[in-house]
Amino acid sequence: MAENTTTVGFENKLWLAADKLRGSMDASEYKHVVLGLIFLKYVSDSFSEKYVQLGSVKKITSQRF
Repeated sequence: MAENTTTVGFENKLWLAADKLRGSMDASEYKHVVLGLIFLKYVSDSFSEKYVQLGSVKKITSQRF
C-alpha cells in the first residue's frame, strides 16, 4: 500500500481516541459499531441532500402559483 504523503496532523489523535473508545472490545465486535456509524452518516447525508432538492422544487412550484 502506498504511504500517504500529506498529513494534516490530527490522524494520530483520532487513532488514539478510537483506541480509547474501543477499550478492551475485540476488533470483530467493534466493527459493528463503526459500520453503524458509517451507515448513519450516509443516511444523514442522503437526507440532507434530498431535503435541499425538495426545498428547491418547492420554491420553484410556489413561484408558479
